[in-house]
Amino acid sequence: MKIRRSERLIDITNYLLSNPHTLIPLTYFAKRYDSAKSSISEDLGIVKKTFLKRGIGFLETLPGAGGGVIYTPAVNKEVAQDFINQMVETVSDSRRLLPGGYVYLSDILGSPETLRKIGAIIATQYANDNVDAVMTVATKGIPIAQSVAMYLNVPFVIVRRDSKITEGSTVSVNYVSGSSSRIEKMELSKRSLAENSRVLVVDDFMKGGGTVSGMDGMIKEFNSELVGVTVFAESPQEVKNLDFKTTSLIKVKKIDTEKQELQVEKGNYLDNVNADNFS
Repeated sequence: MKIRRSERLIDITNYLLSNPHTLIPLTYFAKRYDSAKSSISEDLGIVKKTFLKRGIGFLETLPGAGGGVIYTPAVNKEVAQDFINQMVETVSDSRRLLPGGYVYLSDILGSPETLRKIGAIIATQYANDNVDAVMTVATKGIPIAQSVAMYLNVPFVIVRRDSKITEGSTVSVNYVSGSSSRIEKMELSKRSLAENSRVLVVDDFMKGGGTVSGMDGMIKEFNSELVGVTVFAESPQEVKNLDFKTTSLIKVKKIDTEKQELQVEKGNYLDNVNADNFS
């Protein structure tokens, strides 16, 4: 049974948003709505213009028998900049200071709306990098990894500092903690990551770079490739001897627990993202 265009547009939009980075044949929509391909093409043109105008992402149409449409989520530069500015202001509250030079972020990273924006912004940076999996370390980075993985439409894997019986056999690596200079261990289930994967590492807070360096070593154990590292926030502590570049949305410039001073500024995200990534 045919349906009206307005209904088609709503349903097409919902389907595309639920299936990012997936090639969807035009014949699928044609059969779904009992409509001609020409009508579906016109509908997709409307959706494409609206997505670009609203900063929702890109629609790419591939011609030919094996063609179709692919939706790539992406935010525009203004949206990303406004969000990062908002996070700088939010995190700058000195009441967030914790002993040991840490900053309280749990309320921010527990907000579904905030996580959606963080996921979309990070996914925009790697939209064209053919990411196969998103990796993080338990536990604070898990919600960020889940959000990014959703927008990239890839699995996310969790590295743990202690093995769980439910993980089965694991691969372990030793790494030097950047904050304490101690030798620590992290583990990942052998079934979690396929060999020759392209892996994106995300985390909530990078203090000395030791943890992300350990994850880089873990990725190498699986004969896989590190695509990039992006964290929500980085500390003022100098990061040394990393073989890769890191990106942060915000940067904690100064922490003084005695004077209860906390200074936060924009990270290098906007500088590291190619203009072509922004819709």
